[in-house]
Amino acid sequence: MTDADGDLAEIESQLLDIVAQEGMIDRSRLTTDAVLLDLDIQSADYVMILMAIEEKWGVYLPVDEDLTEATTVGDLILLVKSKIIQHRAKKAEA
Repeated sequence: MTDADGDLAEIESQLLDIVAQEGMIDRSRLTTDAVLLDLDIQSADYVMILMAIEEKWGVYLPVDEDLTEATTVGDLILLVKSKIIQHRAKKAEA
């Protein structure tokens, strides 16, 4: 595993922690194939999750089509990780 892989694994772990905390969900229920609707995450919880992610990584997460199409925890994690990676790449270019 490279440093980048380890960093991505750490990001994923931290994202799951945020979803568990802000969504008030037992962390053990957050598998990649867990359906977000089945986890009973309310819209206010979703907003809190996004705000916590934005605060932690300084990345803006618009509630757009990509985000609304995320149906599983895995979908959400992949989307957010890609936004964080894009944000880091832009910061590195600046």
